Amino acid sequence: MESEGATPKSINGSQRAPLLPNYVGGAWRLMNGLETIDDVDPASGETLARVPLSGAAEVGEAVAAARAALPQWRELPPQRRARAVLALREELLARRDELTRLVSVDMGKTLEDAAGEVGRGLESVESAAAIPHLMKGETLEGVAAGVDVEMVRQPVGVVAAITPFNFPAMIPLWFLPYALACGNTFVLKPSELDPRPAALISSAVHAVEDIPPGAFNLVHGAHDAVNGLLDHPEVDAVSFVGQAKTARMVAERAAAAGKRVQALGGAKNSLIVMPDADLSQALPAIMGSAFGAAGQRCLAGSVCVVVGGSERRTELRGELVAAASELRVGRGEDAETDVCPLVSAAARERVAAAIGRAAEAGAKLLLDGRGDAGPAGTLLGPTVAVAVDHESELAREELFGPLLSLVEVDDLDAAIAFVNGSRYGNAGAIFTRSGAAARQYRREVKAGMLGVNIGVPAPVAWFPFSGWGDSLDGDLHANGMDAVDFYTRKKVVTSRW
Repeated sequence: MESEGATPKSINGSQRAPLLPNYVGGAWRLMNGLETIDDVDPASGETLARVPLSGAAEVGEAVAAARAALPQWRELPPQRRARAVLALREELLARRDELTRLVSVDMGKTLEDAAGEVGRGLESVESAAAIPHLMKGETLEGVAAGVDVEMVRQPVGVVAAITPFNFPAMIPLWFLPYALACGNTFVLKPSELDPRPAALISSAVHAVEDIPPGAFNLVHGAHDAVNGLLDHPEVDAVSFVGQAKTARMVAERAAAAGKRVQALGGAKNSLIVMPDADLSQALPAIMGSAFGAAGQRCLAGSVCVVVGGSERRTELRGELVAAASELRVGRGEDAETDVCPLVSAAARERVAAAIGRAAEAGAKLLLDGRGDAGPAGTLLGPTVAVAVDHESELAREELFGPLLSLVEVDDLDAAIAFVNGSRYGNAGAIFTRSGAAARQYRREVKAGMLGVNIGVPAPVAWFPFSGWGDSLDGDLHANGMDAVDFYTRKKVVTSRW
């Protein structure tokens, strides 16, 4: 159950690659005897590690360790938990370059992109270190004669995080520091496609003496591990990021079991380009949004909504194709690379098939990136296509690759109507010099994260990552005060003395 990816086909494919251990109760545990899948370098096809397919028994051990550690950890004063989070920050900083390289090799993204991901993860750790302030409650004296009311926050309990391949360092760090700082204990199930960054994060946690054994646990696996976490009665809350249909399933199953859940789903984000847009600013932003990380971001701008008449449409088609044609495709570790490999050959095949279906359905391919797939079968060049049918798969469905769809409309009202016709509501942006257009866009668009002349409107950690519609199942988002609200329960005490 992954975010927009596919499980590797090879089972027990390379016995020479190292077997990744789980981390349970403060110790590394090799899961000998379990089936494994290969963790493959998406650029070369080389097997980097073997990932054990943990099931209900292995998940149960991790949850039991987390439950056993909960009383000690939650009783630690918030300022001491904050200091432990700060110590984790220092351990992560010491491993920052290694973590960046590992994200690039394991997931495939460029070193620059990987460095940005790790930096954003560190921001979440820094934000969570303010927990003594963030967890403060409220009081109201004298609500009636001699009666006072106070609200306090307490930990939820044992929380699980199920994280995707496309941000193997940042998204675990969206959840881990807030959960621990609030006094919860934690079980992480990272993506089986690129789990080594999560293992390195686990080693950083292991090095922090003030985090007791069992407060943090790591379980590798795929579907059975996810099911084990969702079904376990001792898991109190679940944080998830992945495909929209999987997010809905996770949310429904967790809620049915009485668990608190935040499940972040997919996206189909539109970038509106107004007739007055500064193309010298807009084009690089669109290129980075559509083709950065090979389009494997839930904030990727995968639709460009061109506002204007035929002359403007022709102009922008030419400019976008020219800019996209200059992007270099290659392995992420190469400093010259702009568009990295997709995470797996299966992911590449899925996007290429969608391009073929679009062409057969009447879309106009202005730039076709289906060429040499590279040694691992994962390379796909930037592709630009005009979605003649505004309700087609090309225009409406998340395809998660280096594919930019053009939707052409006459005015801003039509552009906003198209954007609001999506079942998703994750993010979007407008490129304009007009304050009136920007204000109308901000007020009327039904999405949680918007940019004005910014291609990737990713909030900093002090604000929530606030998707709407099918981009979120649950009431509370990741990061910001939403994270504190999610990882704590509110208790109200009314007293008369």
